[in-house]
Amino acid sequence: MSSTQNDRKLRSESGRSFLQSDTSGGIDRFAEAIAGALRREFGALPGAVKQVVRITGANERAVRNWFEARNAPNGENLVILMGRSDEVLEVVLQLAGRQELVTARRLSGARDKLREMLALMDDLQS
Repeated sequence: MSSTQNDRKLRSESGRSFLQSDTSGGIDRFAEAIAGALRREFGALPGAVKQVVRITGANERAVRNWFEARNAPNGENLVILMGRSDEVLEVVLQLAGRQELVTARRLSGARDKLREMLALMDDLQS
């Protein structure tokens, strides 16, 4: 028995998109949020696309689409990016409504930098 078009699984078109807006109203779509994070972390130059291709192993065209917010990375590539990019990690945490984790992460980073500065000052004084 051959399959018909009715057997195909088609996406419904409900008109809703994932994350219509965040609490600040600045992020309308998931792909736009990830694209912004990628541009902040890696820059908007062609070399940035190649760098992300090397990190994720994804197709160059797919990565270009991520930077242009046409598509977002799949789950596996998103996890890889979250492991390598603080910007992507923070955006995902914010979209998930976990702002307290972003704040805790930033506070921890600030403490580490302060310790480094104090150690440098001690070295200069001795």
